[in-house]
Amino acid sequence: MTKRCIIIGASHAAAQLSSSLRQEGWDGEILMIGDEPYLPYHRPPLSKTFLAGKKTADDLAIRPAAFYEKNDIQFRQGRVTGINRSQQTLTLSDGETLNYDKLALCMGSRVRKLALPGSELKGVHYLRDIADVEGIKNNLEKDQHAVIIGGGYIGLETAAALRKLGMQVVVLEMAERILQRVTAPELSEFYTRIHTEEGVEIHTGISVSRIAGKKHTEKVICADGTEFPADLVIVGVGILPNTELADKAGIDVENGIIVDEFCRTNDPNIVAAGDCTNHFNKIFNRRIRLESVPNASEQGKSAAASICDASKEYKNLPWFWSDQYDLKLQIAGLSQGYDQVIIRGDKLTSRSFAAFYFKDKKLISADCVNRPQEFMLSKKIIAGNLDINPDRLADDSIAVKALL
Repeated sequence: MTKRCIIIGASHAAAQLSSSLRQEGWDGEILMIGDEPYLPYHRPPLSKTFLAGKKTADDLAIRPAAFYEKNDIQFRQGRVTGINRSQQTLTLSDGETLNYDKLALCMGSRVRKLALPGSELKGVHYLRDIADVEGIKNNLEKDQHAVIIGGGYIGLETAAALRKLGMQVVVLEMAERILQRVTAPELSEFYTRIHTEEGVEIHTGISVSRIAGKKHTEKVICADGTEFPADLVIVGVGILPNTELADKAGIDVENGIIVDEFCRTNDPNIVAAGDCTNHFNKIFNRRIRLESVPNASEQGKSAAASICDASKEYKNLPWFWSDQYDLKLQIAGLSQGYDQVIIRGDKLTSRSFAAFYFKDKKLISADCVNRPQEFMLSKKIIAGNLDINPDRLADDSIAVKALL
Protein backbone atom coordinates (compact mmCIF):
# COMPACT_ATOMS: atom_id res chain seq x y z
CA MET A 1 0.00 0.00 0.00
CA THR A 2 1.30 3.45 -0.94
CA LYS A 3 1.54 5.81 2.01
CA ARG A 4 0.03 9.28 1.77
CA CYS A 5 1.17 12.54 3.33
CA ILE A 6 -1.34 15.35 3.24
CA ILE A 7 -0.22 18.95 3.70
CA ILE A 8 -2.94 21.35 4.83
CA GLY A 9 -2.13 24.81 3.49
CA ALA A 10 -0.32 26.03 0.38
CA SER A 11 2.08 28.31 2.22
CA HIS A 12 5.83 28.99 2.25
CA ALA A 13 6.16 26.18 4.78
CA ALA A 14 4.13 23.84 2.57
CA ALA A 15 6.25 24.60 -0.49
CA GLN A 16 9.46 23.74 1.36
CA LEU A 17 8.01 20.74 3.19
CA SER A 18 6.70 19.10 0.00
CA SER A 19 10.05 19.57 -1.73
CA SER A 20 12.04 18.35 1.28
CA LEU A 21 9.84 15.26 1.59
CA ARG A 22 11.11 14.03 -1.78
CA GLN A 23 14.69 14.95 -0.85
CA GLU A 24 14.36 12.96 2.37
CA GLY A 25 13.23 9.91 0.43
CA TRP A 26 9.43 9.92 0.85
CA ASP A 27 8.19 7.84 -2.08
CA GLY A 28 4.50 7.83 -1.19
CA GLU A 29 1.76 10.23 -2.22
CA ILE A 30 2.01 13.92 -1.39
CA LEU A 31 -1.21 15.92 -1.51
CA MET A 32 -1.26 19.64 -0.75
CA ILE A 33 -4.64 21.24 -0.01
CA GLY A 34 -4.92 25.03 -0.25
CA ASP A 35 -7.93 27.32 -0.02
CA GLU A 36 -6.73 29.59 -2.86
CA PRO A 37 -6.60 28.61 -6.55
CA TYR A 38 -2.82 29.04 -6.56
CA LEU A 39 0.22 26.92 -5.90
CA PRO A 40 2.37 28.28 -3.02
CA TYR A 41 3.51 31.84 -3.73
CA HIS A 42 5.70 34.52 -2.18
CA ARG A 43 3.64 36.77 0.08
CA PRO A 44 6.12 39.57 0.96
CA PRO A 45 5.90 41.13 -2.56
CA LEU A 46 2.12 41.50 -2.24
CA SER A 47 2.38 44.84 -0.43
CA LYS A 48 5.26 45.99 -2.66
CA THR A 49 5.96 44.97 -6.28
CA PHE A 50 2.68 43.11 -6.82
CA LEU A 51 0.60 46.01 -5.53
CA ALA A 52 2.68 48.38 -7.67
CA GLY A 53 1.93 46.25 -10.76
CA LYS A 54 5.56 45.26 -11.31
CA LYS A 55 4.88 41.54 -10.79
CA THR A 56 2.07 39.23 -11.87
CA ALA A 57 0.54 36.35 -9.91
CA ASP A 58 2.66 33.93 -11.97
CA ASP A 59 5.81 35.84 -11.00
CA LEU A 60 5.03 35.24 -7.31
CA ALA A 61 5.13 31.43 -7.54
CA ILE A 62 7.73 29.93 -5.17
CA ARG A 63 8.24 27.06 -7.62
CA PRO A 64 6.74 26.55 -11.10
CA ALA A 65 3.94 24.07 -11.69
CA ALA A 66 6.41 21.86 -13.56
CA PHE A 67 8.35 21.29 -10.34
CA TYR A 68 5.33 19.82 -8.57
CA GLU A 69 4.47 17.69 -11.60
CA LYS A 70 8.03 16.37 -11.88
CA ASN A 71 8.09 15.47 -8.18
CA ASP A 72 4.58 14.01 -8.22
CA ILE A 73 3.25 16.51 -5.68
CA GLN A 74 -0.49 16.88 -6.10
CA PHE A 75 -2.39 20.09 -5.38
CA ARG A 76 -6.09 20.66 -4.97
CA GLN A 77 -8.09 23.65 -3.91
CA GLY A 78 -10.28 23.00 -0.91
CA ARG A 79 -10.90 23.66 2.74
CA VAL A 80 -10.35 21.13 5.50
CA THR A 81 -13.05 21.34 8.17
CA GLY A 82 -12.07 18.49 10.46
CA ILE A 83 -9.28 16.12 11.49
CA ASN A 84 -10.08 12.68 12.91
CA ARG A 85 -6.81 11.61 14.53
CA SER A 86 -7.92 8.14 15.62
CA GLN A 87 -9.04 7.18 12.10
CA GLN A 88 -6.37 9.35 10.43
CA THR A 89 -8.85 11.05 8.15
CA LEU A 90 -9.68 14.60 7.05
CA THR A 91 -13.08 16.02 6.19
CA LEU A 92 -13.39 18.69 3.50
CA SER A 93 -16.02 21.41 3.29
CA ASP A 94 -17.78 19.50 0.48
CA GLY A 95 -18.13 16.46 2.76
CA GLU A 96 -15.40 14.36 1.16
CA THR A 97 -13.20 12.28 3.48
CA LEU A 98 -9.49 11.68 2.84
CA ASN A 99 -7.18 9.19 4.56
CA TYR A 100 -3.64 10.10 5.58
CA ASP A 101 -0.65 8.27 6.98
CA LYS A 102 1.20 11.47 7.85
CA LEU A 103 -0.26 14.96 8.18
CA ALA A 104 1.49 18.34 7.98
CA LEU A 105 -0.20 21.48 9.27
CA CYS A 106 1.10 24.48 7.31
CA MET A 107 -1.98 26.65 7.66
CA GLY A 108 -0.23 29.97 8.23
CA SER A 109 -2.17 32.92 9.57
CA ARG A 110 -4.97 35.31 8.67
CA VAL A 111 -5.58 39.03 9.06
CA ARG A 112 -7.08 40.40 12.22
CA LYS A 113 -10.44 41.93 11.23
CA LEU A 114 -11.78 45.26 12.49
CA ALA A 115 -15.24 45.31 14.03
CA LEU A 116 -15.99 48.94 13.15
CA PRO A 117 -19.14 50.54 11.82
CA GLY A 118 -18.62 50.90 8.08
CA SER A 119 -15.95 48.21 7.81
CA GLU A 120 -18.17 46.30 5.39
CA LEU A 121 -18.27 49.18 2.86
CA LYS A 122 -16.75 48.80 -0.59
CA GLY A 123 -13.27 50.28 -0.71
CA VAL A 124 -12.26 48.78 2.67
CA HIS A 125 -9.54 46.18 2.19
CA TYR A 126 -7.13 43.91 4.03
CA LEU A 127 -3.83 42.77 2.59
CA ARG A 128 -2.95 39.11 2.99
CA ASP A 129 -3.41 37.26 -0.30
CA ILE A 130 -3.54 37.77 -4.05
CA ALA A 131 -7.31 38.34 -4.09
CA ASP A 132 -6.92 41.09 -1.47
CA VAL A 133 -4.38 42.96 -3.59
CA GLU A 134 -6.37 42.49 -6.80
CA GLY A 135 -9.27 44.15 -5.00
CA ILE A 136 -7.06 47.05 -3.91
CA LYS A 137 -5.69 47.46 -7.45
CA ASN A 138 -9.23 47.98 -8.73
CA ASN A 139 -9.52 50.87 -6.27
CA LEU A 140 -6.34 52.75 -7.20
CA GLU A 141 -6.39 56.13 -8.83
CA LYS A 142 -3.72 58.80 -8.83
CA ASP A 143 -4.32 61.69 -6.37
CA GLN A 144 -7.15 59.88 -4.63
CA HIS A 145 -7.04 59.54 -0.85
CA ALA A 146 -5.94 56.33 0.87
CA VAL A 147 -6.16 55.83 4.63
CA ILE A 148 -4.14 53.03 6.17
CA ILE A 149 -5.25 51.86 9.61
CA GLY A 150 -2.21 50.45 11.37
CA GLY A 151 1.40 51.63 11.44
CA GLY A 152 3.17 48.27 11.41
CA TYR A 153 5.37 46.92 8.63
CA ILE A 154 2.48 45.94 6.33
CA GLY A 155 0.88 49.36 6.73
CA LEU A 156 4.12 51.22 6.06
CA GLU A 157 5.11 49.03 3.10
CA THR A 158 1.67 49.62 1.60
CA ALA A 159 1.98 53.36 2.24
CA ALA A 160 5.27 53.41 0.35
CA ALA A 161 3.78 51.50 -2.60
CA LEU A 162 0.70 53.76 -2.79
CA ARG A 163 2.82 56.92 -2.67
CA LYS A 164 4.85 55.64 -5.60
CA LEU A 165 1.56 55.22 -7.47
CA GLY A 166 0.71 58.88 -6.79
CA MET A 167 -1.97 58.49 -4.13
CA GLN A 168 -2.43 60.78 -1.14
CA VAL A 169 -1.70 58.59 1.88
CA VAL A 170 -2.57 58.91 5.57
CA VAL A 171 -1.43 56.36 8.17
CA LEU A 172 -3.39 56.14 11.44
CA GLU A 173 -1.76 54.35 14.38
CA MET A 174 -3.42 53.81 17.75
CA ALA A 175 -0.09 53.49 19.63
CA GLU A 176 2.07 56.46 20.51
CA ARG A 177 4.46 55.69 17.65
CA ILE A 178 4.58 53.57 14.51
CA LEU A 179 6.24 50.14 14.83
CA GLN A 180 5.90 50.42 18.61
CA ARG A 181 5.26 46.69 19.09
CA VAL A 182 8.36 45.55 17.22
CA THR A 183 11.13 48.12 17.49
CA ALA A 184 12.81 50.92 19.45
CA PRO A 185 11.80 54.60 19.37
CA GLU A 186 14.88 55.35 17.25
CA LEU A 187 13.54 53.20 14.39
CA SER A 188 10.06 54.66 14.76
CA GLU A 189 11.47 58.20 14.51
CA PHE A 190 13.52 57.24 11.46
CA TYR A 191 10.60 55.77 9.54
CA THR A 192 8.33 58.63 10.55
CA ARG A 193 10.88 61.02 9.04
CA ILE A 194 11.29 58.99 5.85
CA HIS A 195 7.57 58.62 5.21
CA THR A 196 6.94 62.27 5.97
CA GLU A 197 9.67 63.26 3.49
CA GLU A 198 8.00 60.99 0.92
CA GLY A 199 4.67 62.76 1.42
CA VAL A 200 2.86 60.35 3.76
CA GLU A 201 0.83 61.90 6.58
CA ILE A 202 1.29 59.96 9.83
CA HIS A 203 -0.93 60.32 12.91
CA THR A 204 -0.18 58.38 16.10
CA GLY A 205 -2.09 58.03 19.36
CA ILE A 206 -5.31 58.11 17.38
CA SER A 207 -8.11 55.54 17.21
CA VAL A 208 -10.67 55.05 14.46
CA SER A 209 -14.32 55.00 15.52
CA ARG A 210 -16.01 54.39 12.17
CA ILE A 211 -15.74 54.40 8.38
CA ALA A 212 -18.38 56.52 6.67
CA GLY A 213 -19.93 56.31 3.23
CA LYS A 214 -23.16 55.32 1.45
CA LYS A 215 -22.10 52.22 -0.46
CA HIS A 216 -18.42 53.01 -0.86
CA THR A 217 -16.04 54.41 1.74
CA GLU A 218 -15.87 58.22 1.74
CA LYS A 219 -14.09 59.09 4.97
CA VAL A 220 -12.59 57.71 8.15
CA ILE A 221 -13.79 59.25 11.42
CA CYS A 222 -11.64 59.04 14.55
CA ALA A 223 -12.65 58.96 18.20
CA ASP A 224 -11.53 62.56 18.72
CA GLY A 225 -13.76 63.72 15.85
CA THR A 226 -10.99 64.12 13.28
CA GLU A 227 -12.07 63.12 9.77
CA PHE A 228 -9.91 61.99 6.85
CA PRO A 229 -11.19 61.69 3.27
CA ALA A 230 -10.86 58.09 2.11
CA ASP A 231 -11.44 56.72 -1.38
CA LEU A 232 -9.57 53.63 -0.21
CA VAL A 233 -9.08 52.17 3.29
CA ILE A 234 -6.51 49.47 4.00
CA VAL A 235 -6.52 47.77 7.38
CA GLY A 236 -3.26 46.35 8.71
CA VAL A 237 -3.67 45.62 12.42
CA GLY A 238 -1.87 42.30 12.73
CA ILE A 239 -2.48 38.64 12.01
CA LEU A 240 -3.76 35.60 13.89
CA PRO A 241 -2.41 32.03 13.60
CA ASN A 242 -4.77 29.50 12.04
CA THR A 243 -4.95 27.01 14.90
CA GLU A 244 -8.67 26.29 15.24
CA LEU A 245 -8.54 23.07 13.19
CA ALA A 246 -5.69 21.69 15.30
CA ASP A 247 -7.30 22.76 18.57
CA LYS A 248 -10.59 21.12 17.63
CA ALA A 249 -8.69 17.88 16.89
CA GLY A 250 -7.03 17.84 20.32
CA ILE A 251 -3.59 18.94 19.14
CA ASP A 252 -1.80 21.08 21.74
CA VAL A 253 -2.25 24.79 21.00
CA GLU A 254 -1.05 27.87 22.89
CA ASN A 255 -0.40 30.99 20.81
CA GLY A 256 0.22 28.60 17.92
CA ILE A 257 0.39 24.87 17.46
CA ILE A 258 2.91 23.55 19.98
CA VAL A 259 5.83 21.78 18.27
CA ASP A 260 9.16 20.44 19.50
CA GLU A 261 12.59 21.12 17.99
CA PHE A 262 11.79 18.66 15.18
CA CYS A 263 8.42 20.29 14.37
CA ARG A 264 6.46 17.36 15.83
CA THR A 265 3.12 17.93 17.53
CA ASN A 266 1.71 15.82 20.38
CA ASP A 267 0.41 13.40 17.71
CA PRO A 268 3.19 11.13 16.32
CA ASN A 269 1.67 11.27 12.83
CA ILE A 270 1.26 15.04 12.67
CA VAL A 271 3.88 17.75 12.18
CA ALA A 272 3.42 21.51 11.82
CA ALA A 273 5.48 24.36 10.35
CA GLY A 274 5.31 28.11 9.75
CA ASP A 275 3.33 31.03 11.16
CA CYS A 276 0.82 28.73 12.87
CA THR A 277 3.42 27.09 15.15
CA ASN A 278 4.91 27.84 18.55
CA HIS A 279 8.38 26.42 19.20
CA PHE A 280 11.07 26.61 21.87
CA ASN A 281 13.97 28.72 20.67
CA LYS A 282 17.27 27.77 22.29
CA ILE A 283 19.00 31.02 21.35
CA PHE A 284 16.47 33.09 23.31
CA ASN A 285 15.59 30.32 25.78
CA ARG A 286 11.82 30.70 25.45
CA ARG A 287 8.84 29.68 23.37
CA ILE A 288 8.05 31.93 20.42
CA ARG A 289 5.72 32.12 17.45
CA LEU A 290 7.31 33.70 14.40
CA GLU A 291 5.71 35.35 11.40
CA SER A 292 8.52 35.08 8.85
CA VAL A 293 9.41 33.38 5.59
CA PRO A 294 12.83 32.07 6.79
CA ASN A 295 11.17 30.44 9.80
CA ALA A 296 8.51 28.79 7.63
CA SER A 297 11.07 27.43 5.17
CA GLU A 298 13.46 26.06 7.79
CA GLN A 299 10.65 24.49 9.81
CA GLY A 300 9.40 22.91 6.60
CA LYS A 301 12.73 21.10 6.24
CA SER A 302 12.65 19.86 9.84
CA ALA A 303 9.03 18.72 9.56
CA ALA A 304 9.75 16.78 6.35
CA ALA A 305 12.67 15.02 8.01
CA SER A 306 10.47 14.03 10.96
CA ILE A 307 7.86 12.54 8.63
CA CYS A 308 10.64 10.41 7.12
CA ASP A 309 11.83 9.29 10.58
CA ALA A 310 14.97 11.41 10.33
CA SER A 311 16.06 14.08 12.80
CA LYS A 312 16.75 17.61 11.58
CA GLU A 313 16.60 19.98 14.54
CA TYR A 314 15.19 23.45 13.94
CA LYS A 315 17.43 25.89 15.83
CA ASN A 316 17.73 28.87 13.52
CA LEU A 317 18.12 32.50 14.50
CA PRO A 318 14.95 34.47 13.68
CA TRP A 319 15.42 37.08 10.96
CA PHE A 320 13.11 39.28 8.93
CA TRP A 321 13.12 42.06 6.35
CA SER A 322 11.03 44.98 5.13
CA ASP A 323 11.30 46.98 1.89
CA GLN A 324 10.06 50.57 1.84
CA TYR A 325 11.05 53.03 -0.93
CA ASP A 326 14.82 52.58 -1.45
CA LEU A 327 15.28 51.19 2.05
CA LYS A 328 15.93 47.54 2.87
CA LEU A 329 15.53 46.87 6.57
CA GLN A 330 17.08 43.58 7.68
CA ILE A 331 16.34 42.41 11.21
CA ALA A 332 18.38 39.82 13.09
CA GLY A 333 17.14 38.30 16.35
CA LEU A 334 14.34 39.47 18.66
CA SER A 335 14.53 42.82 20.46
CA GLN A 336 11.91 42.25 23.19
CA GLY A 337 13.33 42.93 26.65
CA TYR A 338 16.32 44.99 25.51
CA ASP A 339 17.92 47.38 28.03
CA GLN A 340 20.28 49.30 25.73
CA VAL A 341 20.20 50.52 22.13
CA ILE A 342 23.39 51.39 20.24
CA ILE A 343 23.16 53.38 17.01
CA ARG A 344 25.72 53.06 14.24
CA GLY A 345 25.49 55.70 11.51
CA ASP A 346 23.36 58.81 11.05
CA LYS A 347 19.66 58.12 11.63
CA LEU A 348 18.69 61.79 11.62
CA THR A 349 19.59 62.80 8.07
CA SER A 350 20.78 59.71 6.16
CA ARG A 351 18.91 56.68 4.79
CA SER A 352 21.39 54.15 6.16
CA PHE A 353 22.12 53.15 9.77
CA ALA A 354 21.88 50.26 12.22
CA ALA A 355 20.37 49.91 15.68
CA PHE A 356 21.77 47.22 17.98
CA TYR A 357 19.75 45.90 20.93
CA PHE A 358 21.54 44.67 24.04
CA LYS A 359 20.24 42.83 27.09
CA ASP A 360 22.55 42.19 30.05
CA LYS A 361 25.48 43.30 27.84
CA LYS A 362 24.66 40.69 25.19
CA LEU A 363 23.56 41.56 21.65
CA ILE A 364 20.07 40.10 21.12
CA SER A 365 18.87 41.88 17.98
CA ALA A 366 19.75 44.39 15.25
CA ASP A 367 17.75 46.54 12.85
CA CYS A 368 19.92 47.30 9.82
CA VAL A 369 18.71 49.84 7.25
CA ASN A 370 20.71 49.55 4.01
CA ARG A 371 23.49 47.96 6.09
CA PRO A 372 23.89 44.36 4.87
CA GLN A 373 27.35 43.93 6.43
CA GLU A 374 26.10 44.91 9.88
CA PHE A 375 23.18 42.52 9.41
CA MET A 376 25.46 39.56 8.64
CA LEU A 377 27.74 40.49 11.55
CA SER A 378 24.76 40.65 13.93
CA LYS A 379 23.49 37.22 12.88
CA LYS A 380 26.93 35.75 13.59
CA ILE A 381 27.24 37.43 17.01
CA ILE A 382 23.73 36.56 18.24
CA ALA A 383 23.72 32.96 16.97
CA GLY A 384 27.20 32.35 18.38
CA ASN A 385 26.52 34.14 21.68
CA LEU A 386 29.68 36.19 21.07
CA ASP A 387 30.80 39.26 22.98
CA ILE A 388 31.04 42.65 21.26
CA ASN A 389 32.10 46.04 22.59
CA PRO A 390 29.12 48.42 22.23
CA ASP A 391 31.41 51.47 21.93
CA ARG A 392 33.28 49.95 18.98
CA LEU A 393 29.96 48.94 17.43
CA ALA A 394 28.79 52.56 17.59
CA ASP A 395 31.97 53.85 15.90
CA ASP A 396 31.05 54.02 12.21
CA SER A 397 34.68 54.74 11.29
CA ILE A 398 35.68 51.18 12.25
CA ALA A 399 35.23 48.75 9.38
CA VAL A 400 32.60 46.08 10.01
CA LYS A 401 35.12 43.30 9.44
CA ALA A 402 37.32 44.75 12.21
CA LEU A 403 34.56 44.93 14.83
CA LEU A 404 34.91 41.40 16.17
